Amino acid sequence: MAHRRSEFDVTNRIDTTEPGAVAGETGGIYERLYQREVPANLAQAFDDLARLYRGEFPGYHPCDTDYHDIQHVLDVTLAMARLMDGCVRSATGATIGAPQFLLGIVTALFHDCGYIRHRKDTKHQYGAEYTLTHVSRGARFLAEYLPTIGMSELAAAAGRVIHFTGYEMPVSRIRVPGPEYRLIGNLLGSADILAQMADRCYLEKCYGRLYPEFVLGGVTRRRIDDVTEEILYRSAAELVLKVPNFYQVATRRLDQDLDAHYVYAEKHFGDQNLYLEEVNKNVEHARSIGSDGDLTLLRRQPPTTIVDVEDEDQRRLL
Repeated sequence: MAHRRSEFDVTNRIDTTEPGAVAGETGGIYERLYQREVPANLAQAFDDLARLYRGEFPGYHPCDTDYHDIQHVLDVTLAMARLMDGCVRSATGATIGAPQFLLGIVTALFHDCGYIRHRKDTKHQYGAEYTLTHVSRGARFLAEYLPTIGMSELAAAAGRVIHFTGYEMPVSRIRVPGPEYRLIGNLLGSADILAQMADRCYLEKCYGRLYPEFVLGGVTRRRIDDVTEEILYRSAAELVLKVPNFYQVATRRLDQDLDAHYVYAEKHFGDQNLYLEEVNKNVEHARSIGSDGDLTLLRRQPPTTIVDVEDEDQRRLL
């Protein structure tokens, strides 16, 4: 593979900052699987996602979380499409019909929309303040949004499936309408972990973007009782150095809670799991940084996708 570009996916072919590029690749997977044209509501979902993250969706500010940005959700959506493709093509995989495929894509696209502030919100200044509740907010958004694109019959399921990406409730306690939806949930939760940890700039994003979101979201420390709290991350550097430890936790979640569905990437790529390969590179790089104590090894420049606030204010005046 040529030198991987920071805007591109694990194959170095798809620009994951461009909704149209990911929509095209996802649509191609859908057409090959089901031998039918891409439905209009799938294209609409990509368009609406772009509008939402740019601040052009009625009632919402643009995205201001530069870790949980549009590149992240597009990367997760692409991973989700590939995992579903591998699952369908696997001899041991369960059947995923066209409606479930669409549900998987739409929930991937909007799985982090709970970070985006409503314009009526006067209590919060930053989307990251919703870190602990963003999944439930996303479920409420989907309940209102899916009927607008002709998917009202899947709105309730979507509100449950999206919880496989979060930690507001244990996976075992998520109630879904049927086993096919648990399958979609397991795939979605797997895609969320794989895509972000396989990002070429994952460590740089942890240092410069995720840690500030953790501070705003109140997750750098944990309350044990009325008088005692545990500090989880004292600094952005500590967050990076703990990536190998986090990967051990993530691996248990992938294997045990999410039924090891990450293996379906191998079927999609032809007996090679490009996501795990890139994840392992990042984890090893984090170990090297820890051994050397040299944070200057964080040299990659993540792309910027956040709408400039001044540009947004100017647009609202037009």
